[in-house]
Amino acid sequence: MFLRALFAFLALPGVVALLVPMWIVWNRRPASEPWFSIGLATLVAGLALLLWCVRDFYVAGKGTLAPWSPPRNLVLVGLYRYSRNPMYVAVTMMLAGWSLCFWSRTLAIYACVVLVAFHLRVVFGEEPWLARTHGAAWDDYKAKVPRWLL
Repeated sequence: MFLRALFAFLALPGVVALLVPMWIVWNRRPASEPWFSIGLATLVAGLALLLWCVRDFYVAGKGTLAPWSPPRNLVLVGLYRYSRNPMYVAVTMMLAGWSLCFWSRTLAIYACVVLVAFHLRVVFGEEPWLARTHGAAWDDYKAKVPRWLL
């Protein structure tokens, strides 16, 4: 299962939050201070939160972040106590950090598009699946924890 989790991490958030932004800013100069420092702090914080979420999926959920190998258990620990989708929040933080590091309008637009895609995936894909899979446990969790942060 570890190799599936590693592959899922590299294939999904690795591409969305690392590879694509690096490709966008490949020949750009970093932003001036303090934007670069603020962006780097946001990017690193987002990465730390993402790794925490991936660990919780693997340990508590007994699965990966990949749709082809989802957690078997509803993950209710760690950051999932405060947001039903902290992994998406973390990736969005990383994209915002990239945008600030390079003061890039293209990256800011990319971050907004990714955020809308995340929202649509959650509302129309993940939440109905979680309701079917986990029933009353999902309903209870959904009533107590916000979808995003508020």
